[in-house]
Amino acid sequence: MSEKFEWINEEMETLKQQGLKTHIRTIGSACGPWMVVDGKKVLNFCTNNYLGLANHPRLKEAARAAVQIWGVGPAAVRSIAGTLELHRLLEERLATFKGVEDALYVQSGFCANQAAIPSMVGKGDVIFTDRLNHASIIDGCRLSSARVVVYEHCDVEDCERAIKENLGEYRRALLITDGVFSMDGDIAPLDQLFELCERHGIITMVDDAHGEGVLGRGGRGIVDHFQLNGKFDLEIGTLSKAFGVMGGVIAGSSTVIEWIRQKARPFLFSSAVTAADTAACLAAVDLLEEGTELVERLWENTRYFKEGMRSAGFDIGASVTPITPVMIGDATLAQNFSRMLFDSDPGIFAMPIGYPTVPQGKARIRVMISASHSREDLDLGLDIFTRIGKSVGVIG
Repeated sequence: MSEKFEWINEEMETLKQQGLKTHIRTIGSACGPWMVVDGKKVLNFCTNNYLGLANHPRLKEAARAAVQIWGVGPAAVRSIAGTLELHRLLEERLATFKGVEDALYVQSGFCANQAAIPSMVGKGDVIFTDRLNHASIIDGCRLSSARVVVYEHCDVEDCERAIKENLGEYRRALLITDGVFSMDGDIAPLDQLFELCERHGIITMVDDAHGEGVLGRGGRGIVDHFQLNGKFDLEIGTLSKAFGVMGGVIAGSSTVIEWIRQKARPFLFSSAVTAADTAACLAAVDLLEEGTELVERLWENTRYFKEGMRSAGFDIGASVTPITPVMIGDATLAQNFSRMLFDSDPGIFAMPIGYPTVPQGKARIRVMISASHSREDLDLGLDIFTRIGKSVGVIG
């Protein structure tokens, strides 16, 4: 290799020594409670398939039917020739589901943040953002060129301090928080943040990627959970987790959403989402509106698994959602633990999370519970976690 890339070899070796080099496994089957990973059938505790919709027959049939009518791709950006009737229908359905006036459907949740943030604020404005907000929020803030002020995680008092110290110096202000924090499973104090922003005239925005399909009435999300429907200015969501498909959504008032349609670069300059994905998302909305059974089953499984892990002696942090961080601490130990889970018979697919995704010394195995897990699946997982936890000294 050329000497100009030798630094990559050196940095990669450092990652290996620190236990931070990511091993990317390859999936050989559809997403479900059991999957084929690296050629081995394993119990899936890793994906964000909260409601088990990623391989649901109704979503698959909707996607198949859409391909027959609309083809495999729009071949254009939404603003020129890529907006299908399906796209507008999904936007209308999502707006109704979220209890807002309008919604914009984009390529992913990551794109949604990159679309919304720079459309709402720019140079001369200020953003107040939670210290543990997702990378897509961080990148969206950077793209905006606004001043970024970080407040301590879920700390309303520190947020108010930051607002009082900075607000008067800027033209407009935007507060952004994750709804559910994906690494710890805790939730933002959205009601208190909303009240604070209302007093100071600050635009409010929440990324509900891990709240949709999980929190609120029938999975309507964290804004519904706090009964703030139609009051929070912007809701950002993804359709790749609980909805089981692909895409992102920006929901809010018709005034705000129409402005973002005019200004958002991911919407204006990147090809539209396929008809198959869009139709599958519509089928997911249908299922969520028809009943709450899947959401209820998700929470039943969550309570059962968390109780079992606590009883076994594991530290699962302060999570109040199906996200279950099994705290290990040392990054190398977390990687070894994950490998032992996978190599067990049967194996468990649960990846380690380390720095920089989480702080140094806070490495963990993040277990993602699904409505599709059976009680037998959960019991098996608890047994294997407990045996390996004892063997490596994580629990007594």
